[in-house]
Amino acid sequence: MPAIHLVRHGQASFGLGDYDRLSDHGRVQARAVGGELRRRGVAIGSLVHGELRRQRETAEELLAGYAGAAGPARGPDPVPTVDHRWDEFDHEELLQRLEGRARRRAALVVEVARNRRPAEAFQATLEAALRQWTDAEHDGYGESFLAFAARSRAALDAVVEAPPAEGAAVVVSSAGTISAVCAGILGLPAEGWLALNRVIVNTGITTVVSGRRGLSLVSFNEHGHLQGPGRPGRTTR
Repeated sequence: MPAIHLVRHGQASFGLGDYDRLSDHGRVQARAVGGELRRRGVAIGSLVHGELRRQRETAEELLAGYAGAAGPARGPDPVPTVDHRWDEFDHEELLQRLEGRARRRAALVVEVARNRRPAEAFQATLEAALRQWTDAEHDGYGESFLAFAARSRAALDAVVEAPPAEGAAVVVSSAGTISAVCAGILGLPAEGWLALNRVIVNTGITTVVSGRRGLSLVSFNEHGHLQGPGRPGRTTR
């Protein structure tokens, strides 16, 4: 089948009350990745995204950027398909469970905001929560790490097994889910998943192909569409 392009959603609205929506910069990023796919000559045969608002909004902006970019003639835009298995892990639960402390999100936001670099402080706290989640000694989560990894792989398998479309499949998802798919293909342990998850940028493109020998990872986290004259410039995570 043609390639499967996995796209991380655009920048969300960190620190603005409703994280699960794109920032203005995130919308620009999403249109830029759509334009990049058009310039590459990618014919979008199917478009899938999870149930999260930031994923849906990215898919919408991606299609707008694709339609407005110069490139080969295109057919009608695909009707997006929603598959909840492409949703991200529940970061709020992971943060609340960190070291066994019940931490309300509002309290965490205040704590992080006091830091001179709030985004970096939040990432460091989330990294600790993710490490605890992947540790086999900790259980009782609404979704275990192993269940999350299995869900992510099932989502990819559903795309691979879907009736062939005339064009490539584009999936809009999140860093953890895309990293889980890649870690599974590469046979990486949880530590490898953490390393991949740590570096995926907003609207980074990861490409997977399915052949006689199974699934292969062709490229990971491409983000050249964010750099250069007339492009968003700033990469975000």
